[in-house]
Amino acid sequence: MKKISSIFFLCWMVFHGGCSQGLSQPTPERESAASGDAPGIALVADFEAEGEKIMNNLGGESGDWNINPADINNSYADPRVASMPGKNGEMTRVLSLAYSVDSNIPAQNGFWTQLMGFDASSYDHLEFEIKGDEKAGFTERFRLEIKKCLDPQCVEKVGGAAQVPVTKEWRTVSIPLNAMTGLVDFSNPEAWKTPRMSYKPLEELVIIFNDGYVTKKSGKIYLDNIRFVKTGAPGPSAVDFPPRKIEKTSVRLEPLEFEKFLVSRLRGFPKHLSVKKKFPQGDAGFLKEVARDTWEFFDKILDKEHALPLDTVQFGETAPLDAATWVGDYTSVTNIGVYLMAVVSAYDLGFIARQDAVGRVQKTLATVEKLEYHSSGFPYNYYDTTTLERTSYFVSSVDSGWLMLGLSVVKSAFPRELAEQAARLLKRGNFNFFYDPLEKQMFHGFYENLNVYSDYHYGVFYTESRVTSYIAVARGDVPEAHWFEGLVRTFPASYVWQSQPPKDRVETTLAGYKYAGGHYAWKDLRFVPSWGGSAFEALMPSVALKEKELAPDGLGGNNAAHVQGQIRYALDELKMPVWGMSPCSVPEGGYSEYGAKVMGVRGYKSGVVTPHASVLALEYAPERVAANLRKLIELYDIYGEYGFYDAVTVATGKVARKYLALDQGMILLAINNYLNHGALRDRFHADPEIRKAEKLLTAEKFFKTPSRATASGSRS
Repeated sequence: MKKISSIFFLCWMVFHGGCSQGLSQPTPERESAASGDAPGIALVADFEAEGEKIMNNLGGESGDWNINPADINNSYADPRVASMPGKNGEMTRVLSLAYSVDSNIPAQNGFWTQLMGFDASSYDHLEFEIKGDEKAGFTERFRLEIKKCLDPQCVEKVGGAAQVPVTKEWRTVSIPLNAMTGLVDFSNPEAWKTPRMSYKPLEELVIIFNDGYVTKKSGKIYLDNIRFVKTGAPGPSAVDFPPRKIEKTSVRLEPLEFEKFLVSRLRGFPKHLSVKKKFPQGDAGFLKEVARDTWEFFDKILDKEHALPLDTVQFGETAPLDAATWVGDYTSVTNIGVYLMAVVSAYDLGFIARQDAVGRVQKTLATVEKLEYHSSGFPYNYYDTTTLERTSYFVSSVDSGWLMLGLSVVKSAFPRELAEQAARLLKRGNFNFFYDPLEKQMFHGFYENLNVYSDYHYGVFYTESRVTSYIAVARGDVPEAHWFEGLVRTFPASYVWQSQPPKDRVETTLAGYKYAGGHYAWKDLRFVPSWGGSAFEALMPSVALKEKELAPDGLGGNNAAHVQGQIRYALDELKMPVWGMSPCSVPEGGYSEYGAKVMGVRGYKSGVVTPHASVLALEYAPERVAANLRKLIELYDIYGEYGFYDAVTVATGKVARKYLALDQGMILLAINNYLNHGALRDRFHADPEIRKAEKLLTAEKFFKTPSRATASGSRS
């Protein structure tokens, strides 16, 4: 299953949650519909057909699978068709599935049946009868997945999963489809309105026995009458969001008047769409001027009452405030963490005095303390900045990490004034809540309305989520094995959907842990890939982690290689005049992911350049970054009162006249680190708990000899 791993995934979740697996018990009248072509039922497999092969009712083949065929004596699944009394007591043919994962090496196997591109959009549940064999013994739980293709050739699949309970008696299990997280296409705006449109075309149903998950490592279970059902009661959805209880205004306002109302709550708003100014000739002076303008976003686009940064502001077509203006008065916990570090950066750069900085942070933290939290101790992912209502059922692991990072930085920056307040918030949650010990990875998050975790994990090592992983290990919330054994450096060569097979992917033993390393290569660059080849995934963690300083032959060298890849892919390969690709606003509307495709496991599309992707590279190629930013200003109308707008489509020159808190934050934080010699990193690593975990950075070397990119990146 695809392991998505970027905060941009959550940018689709504004005012929404996510999706996940879940079970509900059918009503008595639904249980009676076990087979046949009754209205509202699509029978997938009743196992009544004769023949050597196990064929389902859709015409699809079925069979067993094993993750390690060489271990067939200890790890296997043996599917057969058997006759026995069914749930109603009458003789019937059922699937008899004997299994074993009783091995001294990791074992995983199961059963699959092809769904032949089935369209389940008219149905709301998957149902089947199941029981365990009391004599042979059985696991009391296993996992089931429904997979679908993302491309016509079905090279890449995604899917939704569920835990299936098993007892010694026949029972009917009913799984709501809209609670299977991986099936919903969050990148499609229509899926937010009609999630069931994502339930097609379905490719495969898979039963999974995992040695770390089953309750008995060998045994036998029976299944019958696998079907899709329309119950008329789909249950809660991944795209549901909490009901609103507070009115923002006493009377309903027209769109422009409502935007004016939202603007009135801010500390300021720009007067001009475009700014033409003369910048200092020296790069340091130029960068400080950009930082000063960028700070204006955090100074002004802030709710005056609650001191929370707004996520997004889109300006009008003829003026900052006209009929096309949209003020996004919501924020994420990542935005709050970034804002806290932005205030510290404004103090570091001399834009505000210490007393002012402390006062701003105190006001924000007072608001954060009174927000509604999930019972885990973590905040929900989105809040309304006007009413402070939570606007999401989703509790995000990676976003919670960025909030904790911001709290750690302000605690270190202003210990006398803020240590106690920040410490209270830091103690609220334990990242073990998000940890999956079976995968040794962090779930994307938890959906309160479904009471389940997301289907997906943060599985790729070289992504923005490594900051959260570092914090979780440093705090002792999750074991070190998560960092070394759980996070994937490269995927096996058999994963043909990846952009290239890895090189030197051999088992590595480090710090007592065993894992597969490996790297990719492009031209003369060697690197551990990110998921999509974006600057955000690769470089945002370096805002806080001392990767350059402590891991020149590990993460630091890898950062340098990705900077060179970003530059060369855009300028040399794509022949673009500017470089820097990362998830950002789409100038034509919306939000999407972009990257240097060759630097990613899958690789994002290209064509849109975002300034934050360039600024993140400052410490590895400062002269190239400064020249690139000046070129952006020269070629495009991309600079406003609060610094660089979010993105430009290079081919057309169309600019997204938007400011996003996250992207503005990356610009300001990166410039502060560069001009003040890693000030934010020093503050983060000043915490004894964080400093004690530095071996996570120092222990690993990605290559036997320093890569060329490391050297050239350090000189730039």
